[in-house]
Amino acid sequence: MPGTGINFVAHGAETTGVVASEPFTLKVFISHAFPTSIVDAMAHNEILQIVVFSIFLGCSLTAIGEKGSAIVHALDSLAHAMLKLTGYVMLFAPLTVFAAISALIAERGLAVMVSAGIFMGEFYFTMLLLWVLLIGLAIVYVGPCIRRLTRALSEPALLAFTTSSSEAAFPGTLEKLEQFGVSPKIASFVLPIGCSFNLVGSMAYCSFATVFIAQACNIHLSIGEQITMLLILMLTSKGMAGVPRASMVVIAATLNQFNIPEAGLILLMGVDPFLDMGRSATNVMSNAMGAAMVSRWEGEHFGEGCRGKALKPNESNVALP
Repeated sequence: MPGTGINFVAHGAETTGVVASEPFTLKVFISHAFPTSIVDAMAHNEILQIVVFSIFLGCSLTAIGEKGSAIVHALDSLAHAMLKLTGYVMLFAPLTVFAAISALIAERGLAVMVSAGIFMGEFYFTMLLLWVLLIGLAIVYVGPCIRRLTRALSEPALLAFTTSSSEAAFPGTLEKLEQFGVSPKIASFVLPIGCSFNLVGSMAYCSFATVFIAQACNIHLSIGEQITMLLILMLTSKGMAGVPRASMVVIAATLNQFNIPEAGLILLMGVDPFLDMGRSATNVMSNAMGAAMVSRWEGEHFGEGCRGKALKPNESNVALP
């Protein structure tokens, strides 16, 4: 538990878990997910309720077709404006991080840096386990060709690691998958969807970071609260790709759901760039492996000796390589 012992206190912030006020049940989670008013949800920063409302609004705008185009364009313009505003704010982030970390070390001592180092070590150990799991699952479907696939993906994964951006590695990942044998129609369909809905590395980081801040603030999270947190992050972490420091926004919104001081983000801002590299590379690898497995599931072949899991019953007549 790397956050234990930091004893971080945000002056004026409440530290009582909101979910702890009543036992965790599926009914509580579902009823809390639907807002009584979108204005009320925005005023209280209820990110889960905002996401649910946004999903229904998006479906409704799609259903009415051309009539909703004006609203869609307006929302798209607003989104671009807010992203630009976020970029302006992040220009001051280095100075803010320097001042906050300096004050924190001066007040708490170097033990804070030791805890941050342990946090980084545990996070990258988890990333290693995720990679082993991803490659293990891919072996079942892809077969012995997994070695050729991992070698092909090493270049885009390294690019994502060094640039801290999974989007920067997208063209290279698409090219390597097509060279491996994944058809363009599958690769170009699975990869963009994965950038929004299969952010394995980012999801793991948000979970780690939220629990770390809770530990640093001496807030105990029960198993029920941790499950609730996981369910919330599964929804709020979608669509983070391409948004600067979007993980910080997701973490801050999740902390708010449990009345954990958002000021605890200061503990992470100094090491977040180093962690961003690992989660970006993991996102690229998971999406690429997923595309390869879907390709194999659809009956495509990757070359001689690549005999993975049996195909779907209705495609059993397709000859294996």
